[in-house]
This record gives sequence, C-alpha cells and structure tokens, in this order.
Amino acid sequence: MIYRVLADLVLVAHFAFILFAIFGGLLVLLRFHIIWLHVPALVWGAAIVGLGAICPLTPLENTLRDMAGQQAYTGGFLEHYLLLVIYPPGLTREVQVLLAAGLVILNVIIYILVWRRYGRQKTADRNQ
Repeated sequence: MIYRVLADLVLVAHFAFILFAIFGGLLVLLRFHIIWLHVPALVWGAAIVGLGAICPLTPLENTLRDMAGQQAYTGGFLEHYLLLVIYPPGLTREVQVLLAAGLVILNVIIYILVWRRYGRQKTADRNQ
C-alpha cells in the first residue's frame, strides 16, 4: 500500500514539475525570486525532451509500482501518460526537438516580459 502511495506521489510531483517547467515563467512575472527555481527547471525539462532522455523520476515511479505489485511501464513519463493527449501518433525525433525548442522560445518571450517589467520597476524606484 505504501509503495503505491509513494508511486502516486512521484507521479503527481513529476506532472507538477512538467507544468512548472512549461508555465513557471508566468509565475516569475508575479514573483521575480521564483526565477532561481524556474530557470534550472526549464533547462532540465528542455534537455530531457530535446535529448529524448528519460527523467529519473520515471524509473523511480516504476520501481515503486513494481514494489507495490503494480505493472510498471516502458518508455518515459510523457510517452506513457501524455503521449496521446499532447503528442501526435508517430512522434519523431524531429518533433521532440521542435517541442523542446518551443518550450524554450515560449519562456524566452516570457522572460523578455519579465526583464521589461523588472527594468521599469527599477527605473521607477530610482526616479522616486
């Protein structure tokens, strides 16, 4: 029972990390200090997807599921849980690289907005 709960917690943490890597830049617009958490998450997420690697949380979840007597899955987290939702059938290496590039480009745009906002606030603070 405990291993199943732990596997489910790893699953939830994994999904939350993916969402944070994708959309964390928006949180930086609200709370600038989150940048120190988001940039490494963004780099890690883009690297894992872009290189076609498997995140270490996937084997951890599989091990816990195996210990709980559940069936582990092959491949990565995205392929198992989100492939049909996010990725089209027949996902190619080129599409994975494009998705990683899209992740980075989206967040570069967000960080340009963050930089502009932060620059305006510093200028306003100096003028007061």
